[in-house]
Amino acid sequence: MVQIEPFAVEEWMDEHETSCTHNLAETCCASIDLTQLHSLIEDSSTKPASASDLFPASAKLTYGNIRGNDALRKNLANLYSSKAASPLPQDNILITPGAIAANHLVFLTLVGPGDHVIVHHPTYQQLYEVPKSLGAEVSLWEAKAEKDWVPDLEELKALIKPNTKLIVINNPNNPTGAILPRPLLQSLVDYIETKSIPILSDEVYRPIFHSISPISSSFPPSLLSLGYPLTIATGSLSKAYSMAGLRIGWVAARSADLVARIYAMRHYTTISVSMLDQTVAAAALDPGAVHALLARNIELARANAAILDKFVLRHDDVVDWVKPLAGTTAFLRFHRDGKPVDAGLLCRRIKEETGVLFVPGKECFGERFGGYVRVGFCCETEVLREGLDKVRVWMRKEFDDLPLLE
Repeated sequence: MVQIEPFAVEEWMDEHETSCTHNLAETCCASIDLTQLHSLIEDSSTKPASASDLFPASAKLTYGNIRGNDALRKNLANLYSSKAASPLPQDNILITPGAIAANHLVFLTLVGPGDHVIVHHPTYQQLYEVPKSLGAEVSLWEAKAEKDWVPDLEELKALIKPNTKLIVINNPNNPTGAILPRPLLQSLVDYIETKSIPILSDEVYRPIFHSISPISSSFPPSLLSLGYPLTIATGSLSKAYSMAGLRIGWVAARSADLVARIYAMRHYTTISVSMLDQTVAAAALDPGAVHALLARNIELARANAAILDKFVLRHDDVVDWVKPLAGTTAFLRFHRDGKPVDAGLLCRRIKEETGVLFVPGKECFGERFGGYVRVGFCCETEVLREGLDKVRVWMRKEFDDLPLLE
């Protein structure tokens, strides 16, 4: 029997998100509907006449292309190839039911008993608990707030063992909103290439870069663009593309052999992904729509990050953070008298007494994150503004009575 720890953040969301009034725990850019998607598509002879025509009513609901819709994979290949030295073939992309399935497939393919895996941390619990459940030893490559949540490459080098079979990174990062900057990525790739260890980059929050310029020397490309053959990237339409309900994710890799191995494993988990979902996804990622969609979401993230920044500044005696550069989440530390507050209790009371939902850091990301709260700030702007106003009023009356953690 597989032994695996409870998925803390998903259980927290499952317990609370349907009964809150202001969901500031959600990590997706504010969702769009098909009418909004249709309006984002540039006028052309190929634009569907209406939102209801995004999937032709006459199309037969077969399994479709088992690897994934051709148009969808072509559009993804174009996105990965735009800043790369060599194009990524569309056959090197496999469509999956969300990025969570994509990550799981990679682990099932590459990791087993007696192996060793190194995982960038803090991060989504799946990325370290699933390898453990498959019998691997997992070492955490810890990022720290005092270093702007950027981990030290020398510390990773010290973690490598003869049986290290996979390195896992999350860029942009959940929950901190930090990035692994380009120089660190390049140094990581240059070093790991000498070891011939595959690297999995969970890039589900790419390309929501709201507080760093594309011309910055630190601006991170997709790992697939850095020239190392044993790189794998996973992504989805849930976070950066506002369409979590489509359940469309993907695995992309430079190595055709790696793709073939992952595809062989995929037969045991997913015959195919919904034709309806993939057709809509292909329309969203078409050049005629994707740039407008991303512009909408980057502007949303930029505007909402500024609102959250004002909240932190207003409470800077009891709240601090490393301001996020990318993605849809921020990691705030609540403290008093130099000690972290009980953030789990804080989150429960705020939800019960104001209807605003946050995610507690210690309970959902690890023991070392006492006092931390993850805020998902890319919801509708009014939801964020109203939610933070409710929290502000609550803190004025109740914060001083919260217990402290030792």
